[in-house]
Amino acid sequence: MNKYIKKIKDLLMERNDPLLISILAPAYNEAEIIEKSIEQIYAYMHQLEEFLQWELVIVNDGSKDSSAVILDRLAGERRNMRVFHHRINMNLGSALRTGFIRCKGEYIIVLDIDLSYNTKHIEQLLAKAMEVDADIVVASPYMRGGKNTAVPWKRLLLSKTVNRIMRMNSSSDLHTFTGMVRIYKNSFLGKLNLKSKTYSINPEIIQKAEILRGRIIEIPAHLDWSFQKKSAGRASSIRINTGIMAGLMTSFIFRPYAFFMTIGGILMLISFYVIIWIFINTFKVYPDIALTTTNFESAFSLSVAQVFRERPYSFIVGSATLIISLQFLSLGFVSLQNKRYFDELFNLGTAILNNTNTNSNKK
Repeated sequence: MNKYIKKIKDLLMERNDPLLISILAPAYNEAEIIEKSIEQIYAYMHQLEEFLQWELVIVNDGSKDSSAVILDRLAGERRNMRVFHHRINMNLGSALRTGFIRCKGEYIIVLDIDLSYNTKHIEQLLAKAMEVDADIVVASPYMRGGKNTAVPWKRLLLSKTVNRIMRMNSSSDLHTFTGMVRIYKNSFLGKLNLKSKTYSINPEIIQKAEILRGRIIEIPAHLDWSFQKKSAGRASSIRINTGIMAGLMTSFIFRPYAFFMTIGGILMLISFYVIIWIFINTFKVYPDIALTTTNFESAFSLSVAQVFRERPYSFIVGSATLIISLQFLSLGFVSLQNKRYFDELFNLGTAILNNTNTNSNKK
């Protein structure tokens, strides 16, 4: 028995009631691998059945191949497996939202159906979530101790870049915001009022969890694409380029004011440099011009005019960058105010929703 399973057993001994976990996996055109992946999940979960209850929830997101037929057959053959179908492809966010609503477990563990994160991550995520009472635990291949195998360099570079940008704009210290493999406390997930229908649902969850001061941590994980490289005829279920762009747009939502203020600050420094250069050169020529007049204002004006004749573009650049920087800084302050309004409204809406649900349950 490894340390993670032992830790789960020890923690369960402190409970009076049994623990039910849900394993959720969205699927789109996965007929080539889906039966084998489900067999692996069941083989792994067999060792955990001794001390916890579990269910497997598959959301078929409008697959055009034979995935639906295979899933319905497997659901009929296997206990504690449920399948839900979208008539058309509604994208990853919609598939996950459907699954979140259908899952009955106290914890929901999301896996990629191709098992690019192998089944051992289930015990690692569950053990950590129970140990520290976390609302979300993220499997991270990008943090210290994490690992990537056979991931195409272009995809890896883009993904790391997007996640680094998100980390810079987030209040949390996570390394992986776009990863799908996570464990959620079901009661906390229900408070987030998720809206995204696309790949951006993963950072949206982190963003809204941060607003509610959720406990979010990450553990090192191994992302292994060896199977994808061998399976030449299989396309990835995630549209990488679309996902990367969605990630960039979502990173803006974490701290929109940071983008505007950073650009405004850089432009302000440029404008100050140019303006200071203008003043230095003005006072260099001022002594010679001051000999021709005793009026300071006239001498100073003539000095500025001479510098302008010699370097007119400096005045244009200095004034333009100053005006533009002030515009960006103003947008930054406005977006900061809007972000605070959004956070307050989201907290208020969540409180109202929780009270409504509590009153409904009492009735």
